[in-house]
Amino acid sequence: MRKLICVETGLSVPATLLSLPDAASLAALRAWHEGLSSRDAVTRYLGGARPVGQSSRGVIGAIRREIATFTRSRHRDDLAKLFTGPARKGPAAARAMAAAIEQLRSAAVPVPLIGDGVDLWLAPRVAAVLRQAGIKTLADLTLRVPRRRRWWVDIGGLGAAGARRIEGFFAAHPDLTDRARALVVSNAPEHVVPWEKIVVPQRVDGTMGLYRAPRASCILRANNDFEAVQAWLSLHEAPATQRAYRKEAERLILWAIVERGVALSSLATEDAVAYRAFLRQPTPRARWVGPASPRTSAEWRPFAGGLSTRSRAYTLSVLSSMFRWLIEQRYVLANPFAGIKVRGARHATLDTTRSFSEGEWTLVRTVAEGLEWSYGWQPGAAQRLRFLIDFSYGTGLRASELAHATLGSIELDAHGDHWLHVLGKGSKAGKVVLPGLARAVLDRHLAQRGLPVTPAKWNPATPLLGSLDGEAGITSKRLWAIVKRFFGTAAGVLADTSPALAEKLQLASPHWMRHTHATHALQRGADLPTVRDNLRHASLSTTSMYLHSDDLRRAKQIGGAFEAPSA
Repeated sequence: MRKLICVETGLSVPATLLSLPDAASLAALRAWHEGLSSRDAVTRYLGGARPVGQSSRGVIGAIRREIATFTRSRHRDDLAKLFTGPARKGPAAARAMAAAIEQLRSAAVPVPLIGDGVDLWLAPRVAAVLRQAGIKTLADLTLRVPRRRRWWVDIGGLGAAGARRIEGFFAAHPDLTDRARALVVSNAPEHVVPWEKIVVPQRVDGTMGLYRAPRASCILRANNDFEAVQAWLSLHEAPATQRAYRKEAERLILWAIVERGVALSSLATEDAVAYRAFLRQPTPRARWVGPASPRTSAEWRPFAGGLSTRSRAYTLSVLSSMFRWLIEQRYVLANPFAGIKVRGARHATLDTTRSFSEGEWTLVRTVAEGLEWSYGWQPGAAQRLRFLIDFSYGTGLRASELAHATLGSIELDAHGDHWLHVLGKGSKAGKVVLPGLARAVLDRHLAQRGLPVTPAKWNPATPLLGSLDGEAGITSKRLWAIVKRFFGTAAGVLADTSPALAEKLQLASPHWMRHTHATHALQRGADLPTVRDNLRHASLSTTSMYLHSDDLRRAKQIGGAFEAPSA
């Protein structure tokens, strides 16, 4: 009986029919890796299942070859090396083998993509002949090879048999030709380029997206996916946030066009699952991965490497949020990333990696106290800086929130607790507790500015953080520059005595006060829900009858964590 040859893998059976060895064979292989002899391992786990006339060593070798064949059918060459060549023995080798098997169990049968190399899907001899003729990818093959009789005669060494295999491959995957043509129309270069440099054909620009909502119901003026994404990005005023979100949206759009041949608004759940796997190991690496480079550089690539578990979880969260908004605008009908999670990702927690410890914060404040006396700052600038960092530290405000805060935003409730009403991220209204520390530094700052300390005499429009030459406020950008200047000064002062802290200060930004606020509040006894509520990262799902008590509890805990300094 003649064996079937799979044109996709060059193996003797189709990839869909291949499977891993049975549990007994895998147990024997692991035992052998752990140190048992081949005879003992085979006898213990396989017993009479051994083929007649085959040695125990031959049985182990056959199991390894079977796994290697399956591994290559799933395009996991990185794992195949564990089962080919000289084998390592010992506990570490056994654990590596077991981990590889677990990954292979969930590995899906790969689907050919238009940008894949010909050697990934065609028999080695055929692929070598094509490469010699300058045909390196499936796109090259389907577009450069004329669709006529005896088209292969121009490719030396291919022959009729090789041509039949190629024709069979494209007959099994007819969508590859359409995808290749779409890429030609877009004039996409060999390597992926920033989205502003490509001309996307109508077929994949979202104009005719498979999951577009009815045009009459959409409240966006966007005609295509790019315009819709730009509208979403415009919601986020913070430059850092906009850059981060643009990166995630751009990566997805480029991947959808180049690797899937579809528009963003045509992505299905299966595409989202495939993208999750792609983020772990972007391939082909030469197309997607490269060192950090300007967007104008030919060396620019969307990725610097595969993403960590935490980064993949962040990416999926951003993309899911983007699609939720597009659904709300009635631009698309569904969210392909809904429910897509990353195994092993931790639930979101407060980030304590970009914060100062209690001791570090004491040193930072010591430098701040001597700015005008020892480091050449103007008295007014030094006083404002101390208020800025102390008030940010005591409240956990974002830089933009502090820059826009006014005296009229402060409220004294019936229980004597002070609150500051803010317009936070995403234009969401909220309020934060003003503990004793924040109230004390605010009173001192107002007195230094020659403004009344008594609330009844306040001008509600007066900004909490004013310019040095008037009553006008300052921008978030200016606030950022002031804090960065101070951190640079402090880094220079502490370079010799505290080099680790000096290094942190060189990297620090105004947002570090927010993280430091959260870290110290938790360390001083405030519980996590309270801190999260005050930072407005998430709201507590409580009924209206508990809202009042929640406010009391939050005011007490934050107030106790940041008491006014003793006179």
